[in-house]
Amino acid sequence: MKYKRVLLKLSGEALIGGGEYGIDPKMLSHYANEINDVINQKVEIAIVIGGGNIYRGIQSEGAGFDRVQGDYMGMLATIINGMALQSALESIGVQTRLLTAIRMEQVAEPYIRRKAMRHLEKGRVVIFGGGTGNPYFTTDTAATLRAIEIESDIILKGTRVDGIYTSDPEKDQYAKKFNSIKFDEVLEKKLKVMDLTAFTLCQENHLPVQVFNMNKKGNLSAVCKGENVGTLVKL
Repeated sequence: MKYKRVLLKLSGEALIGGGEYGIDPKMLSHYANEINDVINQKVEIAIVIGGGNIYRGIQSEGAGFDRVQGDYMGMLATIINGMALQSALESIGVQTRLLTAIRMEQVAEPYIRRKAMRHLEKGRVVIFGGGTGNPYFTTDTAATLRAIEIESDIILKGTRVDGIYTSDPEKDQYAKKFNSIKFDEVLEKKLKVMDLTAFTLCQENHLPVQVFNMNKKGNLSAVCKGENVGTLVKL
């Protein structure tokens, strides 16, 4: 395998499947099986999952909540998704630990960097919930921060699109895909990969990002092997 330790970033919306909100058991099962394949190949994997399928903090102001309160509600949504993914993984025999930036000992361990790294070394899947524990930061930023802290080789951004394009391929039939692209080019072309805070953190810490279609069977394993799947963002 090309990578020994990876951080997988999943969007909460991906769990919706064909529905409008909530969690689709079929998507959950698909993700669990994909992650299990990688674990069986002795890759250490940590996961950050968003909460957009349950709640979006950035839209909370229109619902009468202030931004800070809304963001905390979004963090709790990521913990719900983390618990769901943990259950799906454990149902197929994968050892998993859910660590959260917001303390709630009844359902998860508090995030401690050394503990997280120890779990990974023991072959357990580590799921990070609760974002960074602070409002105004996205789960992209949380994923980048955790990846740097646990000394991950790469961030794998699993989406429903098979890489980075010149424009939105779902709206523009002439959009062209990049097989690899440099950080500076992404900024120059104003391509949307992740939010600017997260992207800058990756660039400054020389942490590559691979964007790929997580919904296609076998893609996660192929990316971990270093195969040309999706788009690689590097220095």
